[in-house]
Amino acid sequence: MMQFINTPSVLIPLAVTFVAPLLVWLLRHDQNKREAVSFAAAASAFLSVLSFAPGVLDGNIYVYTLFTILPGITVKFTFDGLAMIFGLIAPFLWFLVTAYNIGYMRSLDEHAQTRYYFCFAVAIFGALGVATAANVFTLYLFYEIISLFTYPLVAHHEDDEAFAGARKYFVYLMGTSKLFLLPAMVLTYVLAGTLDFNLGGLVNGVFPADANPTLVTLTYVLYVAGLAKAAIMPLHNWLPSAMVAPTPVSALLHAVAVVKAGVFSMSRIMLSLFGVETLDRLFLGIPTAYLAAFTIVAASIIALTKDDIKARLAYSTVSQLSYIIIGVAMLTPAAVQGGLMHIAHHAFSKITLFMGAGAIYVAAHIKKISLMNGLGRRMPWTFGAFAVASLSMIGVPPVCGFVSKWYMAQGAVTIHHWWLLGALLASTILNAGYFGPIILRAFFRAPDPGANMEQYSEAPAIMVIPLMITSAISVLLGLYPETFLNFIHTFKGF
Repeated sequence: MMQFINTPSVLIPLAVTFVAPLLVWLLRHDQNKREAVSFAAAASAFLSVLSFAPGVLDGNIYVYTLFTILPGITVKFTFDGLAMIFGLIAPFLWFLVTAYNIGYMRSLDEHAQTRYYFCFAVAIFGALGVATAANVFTLYLFYEIISLFTYPLVAHHEDDEAFAGARKYFVYLMGTSKLFLLPAMVLTYVLAGTLDFNLGGLVNGVFPADANPTLVTLTYVLYVAGLAKAAIMPLHNWLPSAMVAPTPVSALLHAVAVVKAGVFSMSRIMLSLFGVETLDRLFLGIPTAYLAAFTIVAASIIALTKDDIKARLAYSTVSQLSYIIIGVAMLTPAAVQGGLMHIAHHAFSKITLFMGAGAIYVAAHIKKISLMNGLGRRMPWTFGAFAVASLSMIGVPPVCGFVSKWYMAQGAVTIHHWWLLGALLASTILNAGYFGPIILRAFFRAPDPGANMEQYSEAPAIMVIPLMITSAISVLLGLYPETFLNFIHTFKGF
């Protein structure tokens, strides 16, 4: 039986991640202690989130209101099934990326490392805030924190290219949130009298049945446009431009915080604010699914044309994020389950790919896929993990990406929308088309004439071990999909 429990312990993960960046700054003169803070905070935050798992799986929903600004407008946090998915991913991957960060930043002797780790920690704080937000207002506050504190990370190299990419990143994300997300919140408050999510249910939203359908539809469109972090076309161009950032930042953007905050927010608003019944009644779900289907296929085609490995991965992310949106937007139990699972499944696989790209750059200073012939023989662990994560992106069993796609395909068949099924199948072929050549070149092509492959070897172990762990978890999540599926089952009807 579902039970709401009011407890301030909901704030513990947020408190840990709030204090962490302050300690990073205070310990800036001792790099070992500075980086130890990130390890300790990530582990503490993960364990504190994990402590809520048994209760949530038993049907409990934990909530706490920090303070009230106006009637119906509060800063309020929760742990329910949906919050647990994103809430567990962010600190767990932060722990692994911290180890990877040390190898990357020290190997390349990067500048401004304290600023880097400080902003990284604040971004995780923002991600946990988004995950645990119990209403749109709280979600909006932490959504903006992520945008503000990832800007210095995108501009880290401080050259013309970095500032141009960061400027586009900032304008897209902050511009859309101000132009569209804020008005959407105002309309929600006017129409529903509250900004709180309907926690514990995905079928019924917060809008009353007699609410003006035109205004509810307009509100929904504003939310879709305002959540540019979800990178749905045509509001996706900031993401490839942000690839000027260091590779660990790209991993943060693509797997841990930024885009995951976007698709999680979109999922939360669709399911907990509007609800399946409202989206279906106003015919909002299927058009959203078709927009996501277009993004999936178009971004995959663009990825085929990119020789720079990070650019190819960036467009892959644009495509893969829309898997989450298409799953949720189909509004069937199987499709929604597949979409929500893909939040976690994509995170572990995509972070492996970006950490692999960074390891290749540190070890060989190679970014172009066309120059990677034979490199897998010198870096078998890195490219082996990269291959496993690629299979997940393609959707090959038993890696976790297959499970997500299977559930989404079931959803498309259930509602008899064959074009959506076709988009899922076409993207699988396209994924194989742009990931397959990387692995084939690395392991099966002879090195280019004159290339001295003996000079290359694996990146430092502190970089390689994290990406091997995340690739192994991608397989384990494929073998045990109930890991995150059980949290979705805590909602009635799912």
